[in-house]
Amino acid sequence: MTLRPSGTTLTWFKSSYSGSDNNDCIEVATTPGTVRIRDSKDPRGPQLRVQPGTWADFLAYAADER
Repeated sequence: MTLRPSGTTLTWFKSSYSGSDNNDCIEVATTPGTVRIRDSKDPRGPQLRVQPGTWADFLAYAADER
């Protein structure tokens, strides 16, 4: 878990496509104004922060590319 500046704990979720024994995936945590993305292998590493609309656009694009 990572702490936000306000002191509240973020809840991180792995993709439903991630296997239980494979750590090669991303994790996502949402807040009302931000979606945070990180590498599951490096939870204390850098995070990508995007607006919820940007994340929704990315998910729609990724779903079309399957």
